[in-house]
Amino acid sequence: MSHADQRPKFYLTTPIYYANARPHVGSAYTTLVADSFARFKRMQGYDVAFLTGTDEHGENIARAAAKAGITPRELVDRNSAVFRRLWDELGISYTHFVRTTSMEHLRAVRRLLLRARDSGYIYKAHYEGRYCVYDNLYVSDSTDPIDCPVCGRPAEIVSEENYFFKLSAFQERLLKLYEEQPDFLRPAFRRNEILRFVEAGLRDISVSRKTVKWGLPWPEDPEHVVYVWYDALTSYLSGIGYGDDEMQYEKYWPAQLHLIGKEIIRFHCVYWPAFLWAAGEELPKGVFAHGWLLFDQQKMSKSKGNVAYAEPIARVLGTDALRYYLLRDVPFGHDGNFSHDALLTRYNSDLANGLGNLASRTLTMIGQYCGGIIPQRPESSTLELPLKNAISEVAGSESVNLAGFYNDLDFSRALESIWRAIAQVDNFLTTSKPWALAKLQGTQSQIEGILYEAAEALRIVLVLVHPVLPVATQRIWEQLGQRGLLSDQRINQLSWGGLQAGTAIGELAAAFPRVEHKETLEKIMTLEGELTQPQGGKATAAGHPAAAPGAGATAPAGAGAAAGVGAGAGAGATAGGAAPLAGARIGIEDFAKVEMRVGEVKSAERVAGADKLLKLMVDIGDEVRQVVAGIATVYEPDKLVGRKVVVVTNLQPRKLRGVESNGMILAASAPDGSPVLAAFLEDVPVGARLK
Repeated sequence: MSHADQRPKFYLTTPIYYANARPHVGSAYTTLVADSFARFKRMQGYDVAFLTGTDEHGENIARAAAKAGITPRELVDRNSAVFRRLWDELGISYTHFVRTTSMEHLRAVRRLLLRARDSGYIYKAHYEGRYCVYDNLYVSDSTDPIDCPVCGRPAEIVSEENYFFKLSAFQERLLKLYEEQPDFLRPAFRRNEILRFVEAGLRDISVSRKTVKWGLPWPEDPEHVVYVWYDALTSYLSGIGYGDDEMQYEKYWPAQLHLIGKEIIRFHCVYWPAFLWAAGEELPKGVFAHGWLLFDQQKMSKSKGNVAYAEPIARVLGTDALRYYLLRDVPFGHDGNFSHDALLTRYNSDLANGLGNLASRTLTMIGQYCGGIIPQRPESSTLELPLKNAISEVAGSESVNLAGFYNDLDFSRALESIWRAIAQVDNFLTTSKPWALAKLQGTQSQIEGILYEAAEALRIVLVLVHPVLPVATQRIWEQLGQRGLLSDQRINQLSWGGLQAGTAIGELAAAFPRVEHKETLEKIMTLEGELTQPQGGKATAAGHPAAAPGAGATAPAGAGAAAGVGAGAGAGATAGGAAPLAGARIGIEDFAKVEMRVGEVKSAERVAGADKLLKLMVDIGDEVRQVVAGIATVYEPDKLVGRKVVVVTNLQPRKLRGVESNGMILAASAPDGSPVLAAFLEDVPVGARLK
């Protein structure tokens, strides 16, 4: 057997995306997470099969095609190609792309159905109830009016003879599965929803439709088409050769992980196991259901007009910027807000000023002080021990380590730990001051030791963060003079000292050039307009009246569009900037307009030319805000990092000394007029609202 054949296997899937419209950034979110995880597993030495694809049947497809004046096949061919082009543009490293209109998929669905039928789990009966064509969901067995629990639209009456699947036969087996394999559905808090559903009793479900014509024909009964979820779920099998390439199928199945959205848990954790059991097939090892990516506090939906698209962001900032923002700011498994403002803030603070700055200053100084050659490793080190500790987090066996964060899909914590290391190395350079040493005699070996350590730390950081930032890290890798693909490095085999002295560094270029907020946002919105209205038009994007000030065009209402003044400008200031008269009363409805949240200071620095002002980067739970506060006469910047503060988050933006402030820190006024920050006696989570 070849070395490749001996590698452990890992089969990972995204949802099979419904091909009725252009994918938005919410669709890209799941795929980018899957891609980052697939890259991580490859860097651990796994042979990874990574499947994505398009779900192309159902009444909703037929209706969309009719509205567009084309056939369903033309519609899905067009939209499936859009998905593939987007995944390619985003650098998605999928190995398999499945389409549910392919002949291979048709054969796989028939095989799964016939095996279930031959085992006695499928029968024919009359069905009458309510069905949602938009979510392909049987909503109720009653004909009483009811709205779909997923999309909220009125469900339609369906009355016909159908084939039924004996889902009720699997109730106890499913409950046993959840008890014996608690990790089958993650995160754990999602499991209770499924438990309650199954414990309430399972009814048999209709698995064919007679009134729908756009679907796979039922085996031996072409008047019916296959229920769209039986069809779509089987793509996880057909995409790796079920019934067509048995060697490949046996190599990769069962899947180690299905990544899905929370709204389709029932289909993946109740229906899918039962369909597989009925056909005598193994179950996947696990399902991870993440939350929604919200825009304007609602799930992204083209029909609601609250949609952002991935292409404009990738073309203006690069794909890595979008990847980093989504994986860093949205804890995977929970709902999270998408905000262009937060995206740009993250880009400048973490990528441009963080990793990009570390790479630039390290390599520039190697060019200046070492002739562009990696210097010798020093005999003794001040940085080696902390970095060895960071490496042990990756290679160690403890449950709480960086590799553990990746394996748990806790990308936010993984990136947070890597950026702590970046800050540590950056601080090491700042305190060591090789540029100052260069002015002194006899310090060359000391300078070289400092720069070797910084460069070696940079090498290690690049390996650690490569799964999330594949493009930029490869570029910096080459600037560091390293050969080959960074993806070939083993993330679990890192050790200090791997950087070879005497290596010539490459040509330097900024990996993450700092961007101007307003100008960059305008570019993104212009491209969104071109993407959604290619023939021209005044709107910049669906539902984005970008020219309307304060309309929330680039951020959720009451969140990303909020801004205000620093605490030193007066803790009692109103949104309009004027303080109310002393003793004046307001109604509760006025107070309710002020949104206050618990924030944590991530960084602080003085504003140039302003003695009283500090620029703070404050994490408020779903994003990091830049806030200017007039507290520099009382608080030292480095003493504020990690401190929890109260932030007013829904004020209009305001610039102080040319620096934009996106919120207001609350403080009391001491007798001498100096500000005293509001604080908490008990521990309270970041992002918690005050009321």
